[in-house]
Amino acid sequence: MVTNKHGSDKDKQLESQIGEHQQHSKLNASELSDLWANYIGDSMFSCIFEHFLEIVQDEEIKELLLFDQGISKRHVNTIADLFTKEGIPVPAAFGTSDVYKGAPRLFEDTFMLFYVREMAIGAYGQYTRALATAIRQDIIDFYRQSIQELNEILERTTHLMLEKGLMIKSPNIPYPKHVEFVDNKSFNNFFTGKNRPLAGLEIKHLVLNISTNVLGKALMMGFAQTASSQKLRNFFKNGWELSEKQIKQFGNLLISDNIPTPRLMDPHVTDSKVPPFSDKLMMYHVLLANHLGLENIGTAMARTLRHDIHAKYAKFIGEIGMYANKGQEMMIEHGWLEEPPLTTDRKKAVKNPL
Repeated sequence: MVTNKHGSDKDKQLESQIGEHQQHSKLNASELSDLWANYIGDSMFSCIFEHFLEIVQDEEIKELLLFDQGISKRHVNTIADLFTKEGIPVPAAFGTSDVYKGAPRLFEDTFMLFYVREMAIGAYGQYTRALATAIRQDIIDFYRQSIQELNEILERTTHLMLEKGLMIKSPNIPYPKHVEFVDNKSFNNFFTGKNRPLAGLEIKHLVLNISTNVLGKALMMGFAQTASSQKLRNFFKNGWELSEKQIKQFGNLLISDNIPTPRLMDPHVTDSKVPPFSDKLMMYHVLLANHLGLENIGTAMARTLRHDIHAKYAKFIGEIGMYANKGQEMMIEHGWLEEPPLTTDRKKAVKNPL
């Protein structure tokens, strides 16, 4: 009973603080920008799931997709209501005009399951950072619930992939037999150029980066087949070749230590040339994939000690950045890139007073 009373007092104190400090509080830059990006992302995922649900055959995967789509739609509605109350324009984002009903299957069920897992993993970084920088209690609550939903999506997807024998697992390494300290400068490869065996964290991030590119390559193969213009098809083809290059180079690092690499999703892309999605949606999805790829590589560099692996990661940051910049330019040319929330241009205000 004492514990309950203490908890109740603590809840009352928190409610008092929320009422005192957060009443009439406007969204800060982090909250506004994160919600804006989430709205566009979830509206896109709703369209993706709409197509998947139209052609999925496996009942267990269908149930998972319905669950995921419900979450995406709730996020879109919640953020739209919040923006309306705050007097913020709701982004145009994506809707019924961006998914083409009746289009034949572009991706097989196995791809869909892999897609859900990879997108959930990518969303963790965004949601945890959004929660960490949120101040308003309603935004804190939104991201806390979103992370709980991601936990369930990832858990359900993981068990379903294990059940179907599709799970890409990080490989096993021997347990340490005793505590050791590094006493050789060759450990980081900087001075000698000799490569020591991969560390567990290095393996983890190589596998994660390969998995991300396995998805990216298959996704862009499908987009390249169905885009409406040769310029867009070439752009997507260049993207899948960039993903393929990363898969090979990161995979070779694993193979050199006799570690198996994740299998490709290429066989699970059909030969359909009929687009299920608008060009605008496909371009935005690739832009999002580029951002996730850069985040993955940045995190991997921070967890990697071997300098030869650092050099590979740094090289791909430049290549992905240039590819992403080209995509942004193409989206601007077509009028597809929505402007995110910006701060006031003080210099412009001085030059152009009222």
